[in-house]
Amino acid sequence: MKKKLMITSLIALFAIAPNLSFGQKAKKKLVKSAKTTAPAKPATGSLSKEIVEGKALLTKSDCLACHKLDVKLVGPAYNNVAQKYPATPGNYEQLAAKIIRGGAGVWGEVAMAPHSTLPMADAKKMVKYILSLR
Repeated sequence: MKKKLMITSLIALFAIAPNLSFGQKAKKKLVKSAKTTAPAKPATGSLSKEIVEGKALLTKSDCLACHKLDVKLVGPAYNNVAQKYPATPGNYEQLAAKIIRGGAGVWGEVAMAPHSTLPMADAKKMVKYILSLR
């Protein structure tokens, strides 16, 4: 009888043991949902000031004659640009310079017209907005 009680106690202990910490900190389990696997887009409230300014500059510019958010027109869709280029300081610099001097060959044969009067700071803000669409 004593042996049976001891075995039952051990079985019960092993059944609850995964929930006991035994002096160690419990590890948090991460649960992935469909929402976490989709690319994250920043919420409006969390956008930085530069990104908001970049969006405003872009909508006032002539850029939308050749580019759209998710449809290729003459130039690539902004979403495609964001997928190709990670949001890094080097890419901000490179793409802003390309906007100012123009260019061709990366997205097709049609050249992008130069925007030589656009200040580099404004071009960077526009690029930051575009690359935030990732």
